[in-house]
Amino acid sequence: MSHFNEHSLEMAIMELLEQQGYEHQSGETIHKELLEVLLRDDLRMYLMDRYAQEGITPLEVERVIAKLTADNGAPLYEQNAQTYRLMTEGFAIKREDASLLDLFVEVIDFKDVDRNIFKIVNQLEIKGLERRIPDGIVYVNGLPVVVLEFKSAVKEDTTIMNAYTQLTVRYRRDIPELFRYNAFVVISDGVNNKYGTLFTPYEFFYAWRKVERTDKANDGIDSLHTMMAGLFRKDRLLSVMKDFVFFPDTSKSERKIVCRYPQFFATHRLYENILEHSHINLHGDGKGGTYFGATGCGKSLTMLFLTRMLMRSRHLASPTIVLITDRTDLDDQLSAQFVNAKQFIGDETVVNVETREELGKKLRGRKSGGVFLTTIQKFSEDISLLSDRANIICISDEAHRSQTNVEQNVTITDKGVKRSYGFAKYLHDSLPNATYVGFTGTPIDATIDVFGDVVASYTMTESVADGITRRIVYEGRAAKVFADHKQLEAIEAYYKQCEEQGANEYQIEESKKAVTQMNKILGDPNRLAVVAKDFIEHYEKRIEEGSTVCGKAMFVCSSREIAYDLYKQIIALRPEWEEKIGSEDQMPVERIRLVMTREKDDDPKLRELIGSDEDRKALDVLFKTPDSNFKIAIVVSMWITGFDVPCLDTMYIDKPLQKHTLVQTISRVNRVYEGKDKGLVVDYIGIKSNMNNALKQYASGGDMGDNVETIEQSVTMVKDELDILRRMFHTFDYCKFSTGTPLEQLECLKRAAEFVQVTEKTQNQFMGHAKKLKSAFNLCSNHETISDKDREDIHFFTGVRSIIYKLTKGDAPDASQMNRKVSQMIAEALKSDGVEEVAQVNANTKDLDLLSEDYMTRLEKLKLPNTKVKLMEKLLRTVITDFKKVNKMKGVDFTKRLNALVQRYNDRSDNAVFAEEVLNEVAKQMAELLKEVNKEKKSFKDLGITYEEKAFYDILKEIAHKFGFEYPEDKLLTLAAAVKKMVDDKSKYTDWANRSDIKAELQMDLILILAEHDYPPVPQDEVFKEIFEQAENFKKYEQADENDTGKTAPVISIYPQFEEEEGMLMATEEPCRTIPIYSDYREGCVPLFTLRAACGYFDNGEVPEEEGWVDASGNGFTPDPKEYFAVHAKGNSMLPKIQDGNICVFKWYRAGSRNGEIVLTECSEKDLDYGGMYTIKKYHSEKVVTEEGWQHSKVELIPLNKDFDVIELDEETEYRTIGILKCVL
Repeated sequence: MSHFNEHSLEMAIMELLEQQGYEHQSGETIHKELLEVLLRDDLRMYLMDRYAQEGITPLEVERVIAKLTADNGAPLYEQNAQTYRLMTEGFAIKREDASLLDLFVEVIDFKDVDRNIFKIVNQLEIKGLERRIPDGIVYVNGLPVVVLEFKSAVKEDTTIMNAYTQLTVRYRRDIPELFRYNAFVVISDGVNNKYGTLFTPYEFFYAWRKVERTDKANDGIDSLHTMMAGLFRKDRLLSVMKDFVFFPDTSKSERKIVCRYPQFFATHRLYENILEHSHINLHGDGKGGTYFGATGCGKSLTMLFLTRMLMRSRHLASPTIVLITDRTDLDDQLSAQFVNAKQFIGDETVVNVETREELGKKLRGRKSGGVFLTTIQKFSEDISLLSDRANIICISDEAHRSQTNVEQNVTITDKGVKRSYGFAKYLHDSLPNATYVGFTGTPIDATIDVFGDVVASYTMTESVADGITRRIVYEGRAAKVFADHKQLEAIEAYYKQCEEQGANEYQIEESKKAVTQMNKILGDPNRLAVVAKDFIEHYEKRIEEGSTVCGKAMFVCSSREIAYDLYKQIIALRPEWEEKIGSEDQMPVERIRLVMTREKDDDPKLRELIGSDEDRKALDVLFKTPDSNFKIAIVVSMWITGFDVPCLDTMYIDKPLQKHTLVQTISRVNRVYEGKDKGLVVDYIGIKSNMNNALKQYASGGDMGDNVETIEQSVTMVKDELDILRRMFHTFDYCKFSTGTPLEQLECLKRAAEFVQVTEKTQNQFMGHAKKLKSAFNLCSNHETISDKDREDIHFFTGVRSIIYKLTKGDAPDASQMNRKVSQMIAEALKSDGVEEVAQVNANTKDLDLLSEDYMTRLEKLKLPNTKVKLMEKLLRTVITDFKKVNKMKGVDFTKRLNALVQRYNDRSDNAVFAEEVLNEVAKQMAELLKEVNKEKKSFKDLGITYEEKAFYDILKEIAHKFGFEYPEDKLLTLAAAVKKMVDDKSKYTDWANRSDIKAELQMDLILILAEHDYPPVPQDEVFKEIFEQAENFKKYEQADENDTGKTAPVISIYPQFEEEEGMLMATEEPCRTIPIYSDYREGCVPLFTLRAACGYFDNGEVPEEEGWVDASGNGFTPDPKEYFAVHAKGNSMLPKIQDGNICVFKWYRAGSRNGEIVLTECSEKDLDYGGMYTIKKYHSEKVVTEEGWQHSKVELIPLNKDFDVIELDEETEYRTIGILKCVL
C-alpha cells in the first residue's frame, strides 16, 4: 500500500474508464499547441461524420469550432454558462452555399451515444498564465467536459481538499480556457471520491455511491468503482450533462449545480412513470407517482430537473406544468428558483399565478408549454373545468398535506346540512385528465391513493450517510416535568386514540374532548413552572459548556395559550431576555420571542408581543442569522415544517406530534452547519415511542436506532473516551487542575500538553480521542450520570487539546465551543509561554532583527522541550518567510533545512533518553539556523551591494556553480548590479509581469548583459527563469524603507518586551498580532494579496500569483479559498479596529446588503489615507423610491478614525464593492 501513490491511482482510474469504453491517451502523445485545450481533430472527425448526409464542408466545421471558441471577454463563469448551453442545446451556422438553409449543429449526440468519441487523457500539458498538467481530462468529441485531480490516500498531509484547491484556485487562475467547456470536476484519493462544479463550495462536493438505483450505497474504495461505472458510464455521463447541470438565468454568486445521484435516479424514475401513467396513453390512470425524499435532501431541485425533462418530451407533446404547494412561503421559495430557470426549463412562460381565474385564462387556448406556480388553496374558488388536456402535469410539493383531501365533508348546522370538499377535490375536477406527481418527505397512505406508488425514495438514513443532513440525538426529559405518572399515561392514551382513529391535523378534525384534556394536562401552571425552570437550566448549561454552535433553540408548544403562559413563566425567571439587543447592522431584538399569527380575540399584550406579519418576516431573517440576539423561538405550528435554519441545533418538544409532522419537526435540526456534528431533540412530553413508529414508516423500514441516537449513546461515548484518555494519562498527575491555585492550574495544563507531545503518534491519538470526547459531551452536557469529576476531566482534556492545536495549527476550530472558565485559563496559559506572541508576528514593523535572536535565547531556557521546539519552529518560519520575500533562492534553501529539522523532530522515539537527545539537538540546530538567517540578511553590507542586488548575486553564483564554471567575484558583483538595474527598468510598469512583449525584452536584455559581462554559457532559459521569478518575488514585497547602504531587509516585529519569571516568559503588554504567511495552500488558509497587487486582479477579473496563504481558521466561518481572500491594510483611517499593516479577511461581494458593513471598495477617487484606488471603509447608503424603483440617494465610505474624512460617492464616481470584511487576523 505504501507504493500506491498519485500515479498509481491515476492509472487505476484510466483503466476503470477504459472498461467503460473510453479510449485512453497519454498527454505526451497528443500533438497540439500548448495553449490549445480542445482536441480539434476529434471534433472535426465527429462533425464530418455526424453531418455527412447534410454535406457539411471543412469551412463549415471551422465555423462550428469558431462559434465554440469565440472569446467575448466575459468572466469565466459567464463564458462557461454560454458555451455549455451551446454544447447541450445546439446552435445554427450559416452554410458555405448561401442557397442552403442554416445548418443546426449539435456538437454532442445525446440520442445516439455510440456516435460520440469518448477519451480519457492523463498528464496533458496546457499553457495559460502558467503551465499546468491536470491529472485527467474526459473528452467527448474533443471537448474537455470533466477534469479530474488526484491525491495519494497514503499521505496524511495531503487530502482531496488539496485537489479541490488545485482545481478551483490554481487551475482556474492559470488555465481558465480549459473550464469554458466543463460540466463538472472530480477530486479523488481512491478512498474519498467526490464531484461538483468548478464553482461549488467544497462542503457541497459529494460521492456517487450507486451504479443502479436499487443498489446498496458504497463507501471508500468501492465508491470509486460506483462513480466510474455509475456516473461515467457513457449514456449516464451524457444524461447528466444534458439535463442535470443547472445554471440560473442570472446569478450574482456563480451558482452552478450538478445533480447528486439520488436526484438523478429519482428524476429518471418519475419521468418513466409519468410517461407510463399519463392519460395520453389509452389505459393511463393519471397517477404519475410519489417521490419520497428525506427532509433537507434537495427535492426542489429534483422537481426542476424533472420539469426540464418533461418539457422536452415529444411523447407528452411539450406539456404544461402546474407546480402546486400548500403554503405561500413554500410557493415563494419554489417560484424564485423556477422563474430564474427559464433557459434551463426551455420555456419563457414560467410565472406565478395569483388566482384560479388567471390560471384558467392562461390554460385556455394553450395546447402545450408553460410552467405555472400556485398554491392548492386557490382552487377552492370554483369547481368549473379549467382544461381537459391530457398533456398537463401537476407536480405537488409536500404532498402529504392538504392535497390528498379528496373526500366529501358533511357538516350539520342549525341551518341544515353543508357539503364541501377538500382542496384536492377541486383540483382534480378542474384538471380531470392531468397527471399528478407527489413530492413529500413523509408520505401517508392517502398520498399513494392520489399520486400513485412511491417510485423513488431517498431516506433519512441515506441522507445522513451521504453527509447531506446531520444525525439527530434524542434526550427524554418528560419524567422531570410530570409530577403525576398518571399524566404520562393519559398522554399515551391520547396517542393510542389518535392512532386508532387515523387522526392527524390534515385528514380529520381532532377530537375536541381529547385535545381539551391534553391541553389541560400540558398547560397546568405548576407543570409549566417546572418546564420553564428545567428548560432554562438545560439551555444555559449548553451555552456555558459551549455545547451549541450559535445558541439557537426552538420550543414547540401544544397551543397558543400554553405557549404564551410558558413565555411568561420563562420571562419571570429571566426578565433580561426581554431586553432588545442589536448592532450597527442588525435590528434590535429580544433573546426569546413567540412566533405565531395574531387572532382577533388575543388580549392586547399578546397581540403586541406577536407583532404583525411584517414583524414576523423580520424575525424569520433574524432567527436565521447566526449572530443575532434572537436565540429562542417559542412556536406552536409555524416554522416546524419547511423552515430551514442550518445553525439551529436544539429542538424542545412539548406538543403531541403525529407521524409525518413529528418527522418534519425534528428534521429542523438536521441541516448541515459548520461546527454542528448532530442536532439535539429534547422531549418534554414522551414522544419516543411515537417517534420510533414514525421513523419506521418514513425511514425506509429503519427504526429510531438507525436514524436517531439517544442521549444515552452520547453518554456512553463520553464515558468510553474518558476511560481511554485517563489511561493515556495514568502516569501523569493532573489533580492540580481541579485543586490547585490558578498558577498551578496553568502549569498543569502546560505540563500536560508537553506530556502528550512525547511522540507524534501519541499526540495524534490524544487529539483524536479528545475531539470525540468533546463532540459527544456537547450533546449530553446536562445528563445527570456525568459526575463533577467527569466534567473536570473533560474540561482538562479539551483544554490540553486546545493548547496543542494552538501550538501546531493556530486557533482551534471549536474554540468557541468550550467551557468559558477553561477557555480563559487556556488563554492565560498560552500568553504566559509566549505562544500567543509567536502566533502573532506582525510582518510590517521593524524590530524582528533586534528581537528574534534575543527571543530565541529566552525560548531556549524554557523547561518544556516539545513546546520549546514548536515555538522555535514558528519563529523560524516567520523569519524565513520574511527573508524569502526579498531573496527567494536563499529563502527556499533555509526552508528546506528547517523542514529537515522538523522531520527529525517528528520522527523522535518514545524512548525518553533518545527523545531528549533529539529534542536538545533539534532545539540547538534551530537556534543556529536562526543565527545563520540573520547573518545572511546582513551579508550584503560586507559585499558593498544592496539587499536586492544580493538576491541576483546569489542566483548568478549558484547557476555558475551548478554548471561547473568559475566566475570572478568582482565581475559577479558588477553583473548583479547591472541585472538589478535592468529589472528595475523593465518592471516599472504595473502590468509588466503579464505582458509578453516586456518579458521578451527582459529576456533579450538579459542575454545581452550576460554576454557583455562574459558570464559562462549556461542554458539561458534557466537563468531567465530564476531572474524573472526573483524579480516578480521582489516587486511583490517591495519596501519603501532605505538606510545608508540602500534598501534594507523588510523586518518583522514579533511581540512586546518580556520578563522572565520562574522559567516562563511573561508578556508585559498587549502583543501586536502576528500572522505567518505560507507559500503553499494549507487547510484553513485563504489567498493573500496586497492592495496594490490586487489592482490588476480586481480590474480584469484574473487572479494573480498570490503573495501567499494565511490561516483564517477559528474565526467562525469555513475559510473556503474561493469565497474568501485576505489583503494587507494600509493606513490608519480604520483605527482602532484595523491597524496599519493588519491582514484583513474579506468575503467576495456578489450580491446583497452592504449597509453598515466594512468593505473593500475600488473607486475612481483616491483614498487620501494611502493614495490608492482601493480602500477599506464602512459602507453607508440611503435609498429613495423613484419611478424606476429603489435608487441610491447617498453613498458614503466612512472611516472609523475621526481624524479622516468621509469619502462621498456621487453619480460621477465609479466604484465597486470587492469584498465584505469577515475578520482581522
